Amino acid sequence: MATKIGIIGMGRIGNVHYKNLKQMSGITIEYICDIKADDTWEEKYPEAGKVVTDYHEVLESSDVEAVLICVPTNLHPSFIIDAANAGKAIFCEKPVGFNNEDILKAYKVVKDTGVVFQVGFNRRFDDSFDRIVDYRDAGNLGQPQVLKITSRDPEPPSLDYVKVSGGIFMDMTIHDFDMARFISGQEVESLHVFGNVLIEPEIKQYNDIDTAIITLKFKNGMLGVIDNSRKAVYGYDQRIELFGSEGMAHADNVLDSQTTYASKNGVVGDKPMWFFLQRYMKAYAKETKSFFEAVHGEHDVECTFEDGIRAIRLAEAAKESLKTGNEVKVKDIF
Repeated sequence: MATKIGIIGMGRIGNVHYKNLKQMSGITIEYICDIKADDTWEEKYPEAGKVVTDYHEVLESSDVEAVLICVPTNLHPSFIIDAANAGKAIFCEKPVGFNNEDILKAYKVVKDTGVVFQVGFNRRFDDSFDRIVDYRDAGNLGQPQVLKITSRDPEPPSLDYVKVSGGIFMDMTIHDFDMARFISGQEVESLHVFGNVLIEPEIKQYNDIDTAIITLKFKNGMLGVIDNSRKAVYGYDQRIELFGSEGMAHADNVLDSQTTYASKNGVVGDKPMWFFLQRYMKAYAKETKSFFEAVHGEHDVECTFEDGIRAIRLAEAAKESLKTGNEVKVKDIF
C-alpha cells in the first residue's frame, strides 16, 4: 500500500523533492501546499492529488501519513509542532529553526508525540562522502587525526536572500558543521573563526561575511578545518578529506565529465558541476528514500532532530567566535 504524503512549501527545494518523489515507488503525493498556489498549479503538478494554500488542510487529512516541510526556516518550528500534534511523520529541511526557544519547543513536542522526524542534511547521503565513513568504520584510516572540508559556492546569493538567511554559518556552513560530525563520528568541543567580506561588499550591511576559515577541536583530540567562500569562479567546490594514523580518505569534486584531453601543451579536464542541485540530486533522492524507510520501521532515522540542533550549536559558536575573535566552546543541545 502506498504511503500518502504532503509537501508543504513549493519553492526550489520543494520542487526538488516533488520531482524525486513522483518517481519513487510506494509513494503517493496526496497534497502539495504553498501560499502562492493558484488555479494553474493542478496542471503544473499533475502527480499531486490536491493543491492547497493552507497547510492545515494537509495536516487534517487522515490519509496523509508523512509531510515534508520545505517552508522558510523561521516557520519550521511552528510547522513541526503542528505536524507532530497531528501525528504525521516529518521530514524538515535544514536548519530546524533560528530561535532557540522555538526549536526546543518543537523538539519536545516531537519527542512527546513519538513521531518519526528527519532533518534534511542531504550531504550525508552523497555516495562519495559516505564512502569516507565506510573507510573510517572499517578501521582503514587508523586513528582519525585531521579533517579538512572545502565548501565553496559558485556565486553569492542575492542580497534579498542574505537578509533573511540567518548568515553564512546558518545558511551555508551549517552543512559543513553537520558533515564534520558525520564524517568524523565525533563531537566538536570548540572552534575558532576567521572571516571577512572579500567578494560582495554590500553583505557587510547585514553583519555577514562571504569568506571564512574555521578551525575545529574535537572532543577526542582530533583537529579540523573548514574553508568557505561564496564565489568559486570555476564551479561548485565540494571536497572532504579525513586523515588518520593508517591512511587518508579523500572525496573530490564531481565534474561535468570525467573526460580529459592531453596534448603536448598539457592536460585539460572539465570543471566541477556548477550548481548544488546537479551535484547532490542523487543525495536528495537517497535522503527521502531513507526517511520513508524509517517511517516504515526498516531502520532508525539517519539524521535526527538532535543532529539538526547540534549543527545549529556549531553555527552559534561560529557567530560568537567571529564577533569576539576568540575560540568558543560549543554548547550542548540544552
